[in-house]
Amino acid sequence: MKALNINAKFSKFTKNWQPHQIAIVDDMQVILAKLKGEFVWHSHENEDELFQVIKGTLYMQFRDRTEIVNEGEIIVVPKGVEHNPSTKNNEEVHVLLFEKLTTAHTGNVQHEMTKTTYPKI
Repeated sequence: MKALNINAKFSKFTKNWQPHQIAIVDDMQVILAKLKGEFVWHSHENEDELFQVIKGTLYMQFRDRTEIVNEGEIIVVPKGVEHNPSTKNNEEVHVLLFEKLTTAHTGNVQHEMTKTTYPKI
């Protein structure tokens, strides 16, 4: 058991849309990611996702609206809800996510941005 410095962990990688696992809590994983631009529309049939914005502004797109998630705020995307995280104005946004270990990066969608493994840092 050791304290983790989130900012130090963010400094260990530069790639956008490449999640990195920093911890496991029971059957949940704690992930850091840097986001820039638009991701991919997808959903997770059996898992909720929690996004916490550490730096910047996240635009969580849903089919009927866009939620703006500011630094220091969280948003929970319920299982089965189609969503597409994005950023604006070329801003790089840093997020911390909580999700089940079984959560596929882009749900059932296969895309060039889909990752099947997350490096551990």
